[in-house]
Order: sequence, then structure tokens, then C-alpha cells
Amino acid sequence: MAGLGAGPGREGSVVQAEERLVPDSAAAPERMLEGVRVLDFTQYLAGPSCTRLLMELGAEIIKVELLPDGDPTRRLNPQRNGMAVLHAQQNRGKRSVALDVRQPEALDALRRMARTVDLVVENGTPGLMARRGLGYEDLSAANPRLIYVSVSGFGQTGSYAHRSCFDFIAQGMSGVMHMTGDSQGPPYFVGIGLGDTNAGVHAFAGVGFALYQRDRTGRGTHIDVSMVDALFHMQENAVSAVSATNGAFVPMRQGLHYQPASPAGTFRGPQGWIVVLCMPNQIDCLWAAMGRPDLGQDPRFAEFEARIANREALTSVIEDWMATFSTDEELLQVLEVNRVPSGPVLSPADCLDHPWFREQGSVREIDDGEGGTFAVPGFPLRFGGVRPNRTVLAPQFGEDTVEVLASFGLSAAEIAILRPGSTSH
Repeated sequence: MAGLGAGPGREGSVVQAEERLVPDSAAAPERMLEGVRVLDFTQYLAGPSCTRLLMELGAEIIKVELLPDGDPTRRLNPQRNGMAVLHAQQNRGKRSVALDVRQPEALDALRRMARTVDLVVENGTPGLMARRGLGYEDLSAANPRLIYVSVSGFGQTGSYAHRSCFDFIAQGMSGVMHMTGDSQGPPYFVGIGLGDTNAGVHAFAGVGFALYQRDRTGRGTHIDVSMVDALFHMQENAVSAVSATNGAFVPMRQGLHYQPASPAGTFRGPQGWIVVLCMPNQIDCLWAAMGRPDLGQDPRFAEFEARIANREALTSVIEDWMATFSTDEELLQVLEVNRVPSGPVLSPADCLDHPWFREQGSVREIDDGEGGTFAVPGFPLRFGGVRPNRTVLAPQFGEDTVEVLASFGLSAAEIAILRPGSTSH
């Protein structure tokens, strides 16, 4: 792939548009990053989320796993056919190389590999890779085109860089936890790996721009992704509103309903919970759906600010109307016909068999290696209307060690020293 491999950059060159055209078969999403080689030192969730997305677009991901046990997610439950489901989901399509980095020969081998790869991705504690001679400065000196991605809790610099961090810690530090839960109760963490996966997606996005920059300049860069920064960046108006009002605006978790608007939140339906959010240009749609145009003349509900001030009364009116339906689906159909922004609150289990998720490819089946399948979330982006759809398995621990090391030019004797059970000389 021009501009992505180890060839020279195109600084100063002019490439005509027609020369950049490629056959449709080569433009498939699964081939976007074909030829891009990634040395992947990540484990757990944040880093592997980034490299999994790169794999989906065709990059070769060489996952370096440390002896004796490899990525700790391999041991998590639930397991299927001897492999942790989380590990299989996040690491499928990668190649596993098992090395003991306490061996000087192993570190030398990794430095040799880094001379020709396009990317290094790591999510260790800042400074750990440098202490092993595998930091950005070390590796980019021999490979100026190297793009090096570091994912950590607090970033590579500053007084918190050395601190350990997991997802919920990042949620707490970024203000996300403060904004989640009931206003009169304690803060809750979001019940998914939001901090980890969000940082992984930010890293994935950064890689795309770094590849583009390298294509123009011929040089790589170091991408520093902080889990806390990535979550803090997602704050809607809580940060700016506090600053703009000199503290008069007090951001607070809101429980079932959204503080700046009404009706806006989670309402009890006939079977489960229904989300409805109506801004001023949609409120007449709700009155029509309810068959209550008179509510638009009610002084408690006629104006935007009045609806916020009388939120509890309006919620009671809406939920009483919702209770007249037999099923959530009947209710949602009426809301949809009247163009009321709404939707059901689904559990992850509900999503598995929901027709929208299935028809969109948002849920996909992957091979479990024993003739069966299980479901995972699909790739979140479409390119030209098509999602990447690579049908690949997660590797067994260290299964690609010999083949990968040989592909980087290591001799059989050198590889033998690095195999499990070998001792350093």
C-alpha cells in the first residue's frame, strides 16, 4: 500500500487523482491497511481495542505476549472451548508471539522487529517500555517512519503519569462517574468498559491521522492517549457551563431524567423502560401521539422552561398514558408514527436478537474454533456502505512465535534460544 509500508514518503511529489485509483476489490474495508505491520504489546482491554480495529481493516497484528502466561484476559471467565470469550473477541485475527523479556535475546529480537514495522502499540505503565529499551526514542532512532502508540491512564507526562489506572478509576477522575446515578445518591460507574474501549477508539483514530501525516512527510510520531483525557473530552456542557457561569451552573448526576430539558429521560412503559427526549420542535409530536393537544396550552407544560420546572407532573402524565398500552412495542409504534424521538432500554442480551442489530450487522457471529460460533459486536464503521467482516480466530498462546520470528529474519538457532524452556546464554 503506497505510503504505508517501509518505502520513501512522497514529500514534494504530485500524485494525480487517477493514479491513486485502485480496483474495487482492493478498496474493500478489509484491505485498507493491508501491508501495515503492527507490533502489539497491549493486554487487557484498552490497547487491544485499538489493535482489534486495525486488524479488521487488514493490518497484520503481531501480539507480543509475555511468558509464562501471556495476556491476563486469557484466564478470565466465561470460557468457551478453552479460551476466554473476552480474549477471543478482542484478539481474534492477531498473531501471538510468546517471549520472555527477561532474556536479553528476546529484547534484541523485538528491537530488530521494530526496525521494519509500521506501528508499535503499547499500554503499559509509562516508562516501562523505555526501561526495556523499547521506548519511542529507542525504536524511532532506527526506524524514523515508526508510529508509536501509548495508551495509559493519565498519559506519558505529568505528575500522575506513574499511577496505575483501570477503567473505573478513569471514569471517576474524568467526571463521568460524578454524572452517573441519582442526584440524591452516590455516583455510579458506567457498567461497561467505557474508559478502556473509548481510549482504544481514540488511539485507532490517531493512527489514521498519523499514517496520513507519514504519507506526506515520511516520518512517524508518538501518539499519547490518556484514558482520563479521552473520557473528559466526552463531557457535553458540564465543563464549559461551569466556567461560563462562574460556577452558577452546578453539573450533577440526573438519575432518570436529563437536567437541561423535559420531557427527556427514562419513563416506565407497560413492560420495561422507554427513553423519550423532546426538544421544543418535537413537543407537539408528543402531544399528538398522546391525543392530548390540550397539554400544549397547559401553563405547566406550554413553554420549555415550564416543562423543566414541572418535570415531575409531566412525567406522571406521560407514564399514565404509557400504562394504557399492553406492550412496549405498541407504545413505541405510536411514538414512531408521530415522529417522537424514542426507543426502548435494551439489555445486551436483548440486543443479540433485536432485528435492527442483526440486519445492520451490529451483531456478528465468529468461529469458536470447534465448529460453533458465538456473537460479538460488529465493527462500528461503514466504508462505502460496507462493514469490514474478517472471519478469523483468536490465536492460541504463542502459536505464531516461530513463523513470525522467522519472517523477521531470525535464524533457527536464534529462535531456539527464545522458545519456552530455553535459557539465556
